[in-house]
Amino acid sequence: MEEIILSLPNTERKVLLHCCCAPCSGGIIETLLKADIAPTILFYNPNIHPQEEYEKRKEELIRFAVKKNVPFADSDYDLDTWFERVKGLEDEPERGARCSVCFDMRLERSALFAHENGFAVFTSNLGISRFKDMDQVNAAGLHAASRYPGLIYWTYNWRSGNGMTLMRQVAKNENFYRQKYCGCVYSRRDTSSCKSDTPKIPDIAAKT
Repeated sequence: MEEIILSLPNTERKVLLHCCCAPCSGGIIETLLKADIAPTILFYNPNIHPQEEYEKRKEELIRFAVKKNVPFADSDYDLDTWFERVKGLEDEPERGARCSVCFDMRLERSALFAHENGFAVFTSNLGISRFKDMDQVNAAGLHAASRYPGLIYWTYNWRSGNGMTLMRQVAKNENFYRQKYCGCVYSRRDTSSCKSDTPKIPDIAAKT
């Protein structure tokens, strides 16, 4: 496979990498390390439902981070806030308005973490999935970065070159847990392989 040669904006040597799961992140992390770029993983994914699924994905990513000696930061599982933000968008399709709101929430927190912890550049693995709209992800990242002077959201196309092949290869080599749906209860509801066991959607409207 052709080797990917990377360089961060402004010749930075470290990057905050927002990650949703190990399968989508493994190849990216290995590529960054080979390029002598130091990633720090941020796990902020309050969309993932139910919590058992959230913990599975987080623990698998921690396992890989420990193996690669990559710092790992765990943020809040504020599921109720996520449900509040996507309220009214429950029937939106994948890549629709609900996804935009979800990306905004996750990358806003990523930008805040980067700002507070001395990162000049941050990025996300979200765009590597063929089920995601890369322009949608990048728009959320760029908007989040614009809140903080000097902060850059790196819009690198992780699908380019051998990115997708490497993603699959690392996931296979590491025997990662492979989820069957994107993450939120609505994506699980709409995924044919999950329709028989979709968890109950919390009634946030009843909460005060």
